[in-house]
Amino acid sequence: MTPEEIKQKGCVVATKPRLLNDTNMHYCPGCSHGVVHRLVAEIIEELGMEDSIIGVTPVGCAVFAYSYIDIDWIEAAHGRAPAVATAAKRLNPGRMVFTYQGDGDLAAIGTAETIHAANRGENITIIYINNGIYGMTGGQMAPTTLEGMKTSTTPYGRRADINGHPLNITPLLAMLPGTCYVTRQSVHTPAAVRKAKAALKKAFKCSMEGRGTSVVEFVGTCSSGWKMSPAKANDWMAEKMFEHYTPGDLKDTTNQE
Repeated sequence: MTPEEIKQKGCVVATKPRLLNDTNMHYCPGCSHGVVHRLVAEIIEELGMEDSIIGVTPVGCAVFAYSYIDIDWIEAAHGRAPAVATAAKRLNPGRMVFTYQGDGDLAAIGTAETIHAANRGENITIIYINNGIYGMTGGQMAPTTLEGMKTSTTPYGRRADINGHPLNITPLLAMLPGTCYVTRQSVHTPAAVRKAKAALKKAFKCSMEGRGTSVVEFVGTCSSGWKMSPAKANDWMAEKMFEHYTPGDLKDTTNQE
């Protein structure tokens, strides 16, 4: 059916989440951030937590997340989101607190804050967008850039002997005793979006139940930084990124009960 036929028949396929503001997002076409933003807004509404949730924004592509979702936000200095979230949660134990971070913010300058917050088992959820590149600042190599992957600072491809190996930080977090639920998802297909939404909702619930730190990594695309069309970027991600950053649950302590 056409959109007009759907409207005439009263068939609602999907609606914009109420918490998404009527603000044009600054993300590039095909970017994964917009889909993840929608999932965050949907879950908060479904859980009825819009008045009891605090988000912590990063420095990076998602620095303006506070403009798009109508909840309480705190802007953190570069890499310090888990430390800020720790304070917010300890001062407001009845609130759901989450961070929203990219791979540069979390796995580079914020590595220490991330690891120690997770090791302490802070009752927060860390949302981690991994597109393997510094998208906001010109497409430089990130800690998560794959070997052989070309960036503005590795024009001939990343070399492990010069640049080090890609940092796969999520399994490291899964090893820590303070984490309760660690998962890796994507949003490149409808089926993947459904799985990602269920995982993110589970993470929020685990945090509110006081189980410890939940980490939800989203393997995402950066069509601008990768110099690809959105469709080709999705295909390349599934073919190349998933080989190193494989989707699925890495740790789930709720299954041990």
